[in-house]
Amino acid sequence: MRLLFSIGAVLVAGMLAGGDVAGIAAPGPKFESPRTQPQRLAADKDAQSVDVELILAVDVSYSMDMDELAIQREGYAQAIQSKEFLQALKLGPNGRIAVTYFEWAASSDQKIIIPWRLIDGPETADAVAAEIMKTPIRRASRTSISGAINFAMPLFDEDPYRGLRRVIDISGDGPNNNGGPVTMARDAALEKGIVINGLPIMVKEPSYSTMDIDNLDLYYEDCVIGGPGSFVITIKERDKFKEAIRTKLLMEIAGRTPERPVMPVADKEPRVNCLIGEKIWSDRWGR
Repeated sequence: MRLLFSIGAVLVAGMLAGGDVAGIAAPGPKFESPRTQPQRLAADKDAQSVDVELILAVDVSYSMDMDELAIQREGYAQAIQSKEFLQALKLGPNGRIAVTYFEWAASSDQKIIIPWRLIDGPETADAVAAEIMKTPIRRASRTSISGAINFAMPLFDEDPYRGLRRVIDISGDGPNNNGGPVTMARDAALEKGIVINGLPIMVKEPSYSTMDIDNLDLYYEDCVIGGPGSFVITIKERDKFKEAIRTKLLMEIAGRTPERPVMPVADKEPRVNCLIGEKIWSDRWGR
């Protein structure tokens, strides 16, 4: 089921509650008893377990102005360091998550800012936040949500940690207008058991120059997000930017879903043309 809600409509509460190794003495290296191997493997597995593997995929296309990009960066950094985030983190079964953060624009333009990092408390959260903030802000052309999803999927195979859930978090201020159809990329991710959540940014009036659309929130719900408990948080006011990011991260690490369900797309007539971005681009540039 896919879910849609506005910032402020949900508060994260009531989240998940949380032998001796014998060596055989012998000249040279010590050898591990076969009976202790399962214990060691179980311990290794526990050490690599996290509550969620979370990919933050952040739009840096030219339709995002420099102020929005700066607020977006600050929003993620401050959310990861927030008291609420750290409290929610400890309520999970493992009390830790794995995060990677990349920026995207065109289908061939993705840049990893934070490779996979473990966040298990204030020190690791501060380190990730500092790493996000120290990277120079950039902008690039085109908007390929499909490219971002396709880039994100194999990153899970590179993650040294294993989560109870795998989530791609897409934020952006416009529809897909480059690369393959967004629905094909989304469906490929869902087949792998990956959940996609969305943060559509609607703080500016739609304009021809930036190829925005009026109902980006519905576009994200119908064309971008998917998987059990997937949701959209819409940002319509600039001063709610950081609050929305924090709320979204809290819900993702806690595995929470909004109170108000939205009818699955399969059970209703489509409200948005999922190729609207490609159509606008073609109408404007003739290709």
